[in-house]
Amino acid sequence: MIEFKTVTLKDKPWVDEIVFSEASRSADYNFGNIYIWDKHYRQLICRLGDRMLTKLRYDGKPTFVFPIGTGPLAPAIEALREFAAFKGYPFCLRGITEAHKAMLDAEYPGRFEYTEDNDCADYVYAAEKLSTYSGKALHGKKNHCNRFEAEHDWRFLPLERSLIPACMDMLAVWQEENSERLDKSIVLEHDAIVRAFAAFEKLELEGGVLYSGDKILGFSIGEMISEDTFNVHFEKAEGSINGAYPMVCRELTRLMMQKHPALRYMNREDDMGLDALRQSKLSYKPEFLIKKYTARWIDE
Repeated sequence: MIEFKTVTLKDKPWVDEIVFSEASRSADYNFGNIYIWDKHYRQLICRLGDRMLTKLRYDGKPTFVFPIGTGPLAPAIEALREFAAFKGYPFCLRGITEAHKAMLDAEYPGRFEYTEDNDCADYVYAAEKLSTYSGKALHGKKNHCNRFEAEHDWRFLPLERSLIPACMDMLAVWQEENSERLDKSIVLEHDAIVRAFAAFEKLELEGGVLYSGDKILGFSIGEMISEDTFNVHFEKAEGSINGAYPMVCRELTRLMMQKHPALRYMNREDDMGLDALRQSKLSYKPEFLIKKYTARWIDE
């Protein structure tokens, strides 16, 4: 029987190997997200051939993630089914994309039923459009940036260890101002950001910091998750400053395009079912959404 283990930084090389072989633009599978959200989801992983098996807790219940990677799918599914049966868990898989559905149905026709997880869809944007805000649909974002640039002595610097303490100070202010609006989720996110900053270099995270004079007005942090896609894990800015958020988004995209010439897409993750966040993400005009499903095994 498979043996799951707690995620550690030592797992990054083999997880990265499998993640990039999957070549998915989904935000669910990259090592950064697995590691920084571990306190919340209590994720356990193991390797089976060239696939990664993952167990986690979602809404307090044990579940599994689609076994990403390459090679035969059936052995991985059967290993997960055996483990679930031994533990007495219902067998279900989260983070299922349309491509995964097709693979499961080809291997196990009629054996899974699917439920779309609307709050979990990833918003994916064309990097070129975010870097310029060109076109009528993004004209408002461009105007906000123009106003910001006219009113501020600004600069955008690559995120590095020396800037993290000041980013944490800015984050503390942001959390205080948004605590009532975001309630419990703000605590969970804080833990993930702290974990990301603590292992910033070892996780190979990248990001940028927006300044006006000597004051930080925003920062963003993420990582490349495929050859052409950057996953934005966190983006914070002073909402009271007109144009701060569009500037952080635009400048991070420009920075990442410079560092990664093959970059085509920015995955800005899901909206967590929060209407305000959904409207914000829609306002940046996503190129497409990556729909997610939960797949449940139909007992015979």
